[in-house]
Amino acid sequence: MLQKIVRLFIALIFLVGGLSLGYTVRGISWLVSAPLFLQVALVILPGFVFALLGFSLAPWITRKFMQLADWIEKKLQKMPLSDLLGAAIGLTIGLIIASLLGFSFARVPLIGSYVGVFCSVLFGYLGLSIGYKKKEELLSIFHLFPRLGSRDREKGAAKVKSARLYKILDTSVIIDGRIADICKSGFAEGILLVPEFVLKELRHIADSSDQLRRNRGRRGLDILNKMRKELEVRVQICDRDFPEIAEVDSKLVRLAEELDADIYTNDYNLNKIAELKGIQVLNINELANALKPIFLPGEELTVQIIKDGKESQQGIGYLDDGTMIVVESGKQYINQHIAVVVTSVLQTAAGRMIFAKPKFNDSRTLTEVDAIG
Repeated sequence: MLQKIVRLFIALIFLVGGLSLGYTVRGISWLVSAPLFLQVALVILPGFVFALLGFSLAPWITRKFMQLADWIEKKLQKMPLSDLLGAAIGLTIGLIIASLLGFSFARVPLIGSYVGVFCSVLFGYLGLSIGYKKKEELLSIFHLFPRLGSRDREKGAAKVKSARLYKILDTSVIIDGRIADICKSGFAEGILLVPEFVLKELRHIADSSDQLRRNRGRRGLDILNKMRKELEVRVQICDRDFPEIAEVDSKLVRLAEELDADIYTNDYNLNKIAELKGIQVLNINELANALKPIFLPGEELTVQIIKDGKESQQGIGYLDDGTMIVVESGKQYINQHIAVVVTSVLQTAAGRMIFAKPKFNDSRTLTEVDAIG
């Protein structure tokens, strides 16, 4: 029922447009003296044709309109509130200026009626663009007003401030690539900022004569393109630079201080420097270590012995997440899957190490035990 009403409404709009076109054509000087039936036909015929056209195109128009509305809604949902407020304030100011100028030129012959439309389009666009780019300065005006609340409002402001909007990506975390998987899973919030000087460093690495560095740089650029095109997370390029600072790490810290942003990094030194400056650091390696499964002494698991260890008769294996397992008397099982029992777990700066011993003291492998069972 609703679709029929919308279709008739679109056909009605086209009918009015066709009648207006026919009435305009009828007003041509050499048609004024035409017979009455011809004048009526010139008005009704375009309206009838346009109504049929609108009725036929209504489903397509409705579908395209819904797609456009859905696209706009998704874009607006991704935009932070500060961006929306800045753009809205700028657009309002631009339209006010355009209205004042249009009113001033309204009585000018010939062009007066068109000046208002031109000013509305021009100043509306300028206001929208400038308001979006200068949102921080526009929204800072509200801080000039006295606070109506005391302690409760300060607590609320502190909570809002703690949830920072911008997350700055370091070169190391882009090359690492796991940030794309984190964004895909939906755990990355806010706007991911990639400074221009980080992109410059990536391009420099990608153009290196060393093949390993060149591959790392190209991988980082591919990861960024994937994040911008395929993922829902919003990635922005920040052109703010600090020519007086030579080191990229120092530039990242300065940018984070100015924008009140967090930093994604895998760099240990940058991590410590940022923490000294009071900047929150999101370290991918620390996140990966926190997500590794915890094994307690006495638990059993299956592992493939890859190589011998440093100590005599030790064997080394790895879990799927890269955790190293040192197996006592495991050297004899190299290239075999065996059942082991965890004896202890050691947490180091490089990660977690698990010490274990074979579940069976004889030389039986896991395949042989399964066959016996």
